[in-house]
Amino acid sequence: MVEHGGKLRAAAQRYGIALNGWIDLSTGINPHGWPLVDIPAAAWARLPEEEDDLVAVAKRFYNAPELLPVAGSQAAIQALPQLRQRSRVAILSPAYAEHEHAWRRAGHEVVAVAPAQLSDIVDRVDVVVLINPNNPTGHLFDAEQLLQWRATLAARGGWLIVDEAFMDVTPTQSIGAYTGESGLIVLRSLGKFFGLAGARVGFVLACAELLDQMQALLGPWTVAGPSRYLAAAALADEGWHAEMRHLLPQQSARLAALLTRHYLTPTGGTALFQSVVIDGADSRHQQLARQGVFTRLFSDAPRLRFGLPGDESQWQRLDAALAKMER
Repeated sequence: MVEHGGKLRAAAQRYGIALNGWIDLSTGINPHGWPLVDIPAAAWARLPEEEDDLVAVAKRFYNAPELLPVAGSQAAIQALPQLRQRSRVAILSPAYAEHEHAWRRAGHEVVAVAPAQLSDIVDRVDVVVLINPNNPTGHLFDAEQLLQWRATLAARGGWLIVDEAFMDVTPTQSIGAYTGESGLIVLRSLGKFFGLAGARVGFVLACAELLDQMQALLGPWTVAGPSRYLAAAALADEGWHAEMRHLLPQQSARLAALLTRHYLTPTGGTALFQSVVIDGADSRHQQLARQGVFTRLFSDAPRLRFGLPGDESQWQRLDAALAKMER
């Protein structure tokens, strides 16, 4: 199993701190999540119905010609490798590890590449998989460059897969509007920006032919009725979207300044997290955990990723915990 953030119960057991005693900064999920609404009883009692307005609302929000709701983008990550014969696949590294895991498990040849290597390798692979902006580095790819890579790959039946899980704060950087063209697949999710990770709702933006293939593979009722209801309401809430697109960059800048003040200058980030490459990351991760502050530890650089605190008391606790760390 690939390691993920968010395993707070395991951390509580390991460090002997009750669940309500933690600040969980390990996931990059918006701590000011979309305010939940009451779910009609019919959403629980009936099988999910594709004739609801979820697809129409999602297409407007993502500016997508066509899309398919799935049980979180993770469902698409696992399904996509099954829709191709054995291929040579370039996957951005470091990046969300489930992509590489899924393609390797399906028997494809996988090449891990840094951002600077992608232009050189596009001509020599069948599929390119990247995250934009990248998790955990925050690297943002130029949309025009991505579309050029798509054209190169599509000319010989290849794919460009772009995971835009952290794109909602900067929608103008998305290439979802171009997913009607062959060879381009964009993944979106309600987990990060909307703070609805537990609802398990994601979307695949692609041409109709590929979406039909994926729907046939996944089968019916991939997204639960209550989740479909919540997703449609959240995607339609334009006032809340605007509020978060104003607030979250401010909060992220505050986090970057706080970390820098404590000698943990970020090496990259997005509106929902800051990433720090530093020697002794494992030790610092444990020092913070012993104070009830849970971060995401990566071994690649090594690296710590910090999500946003949820309220002023959490900001103050994080400040105090960072001050107590050994440098």
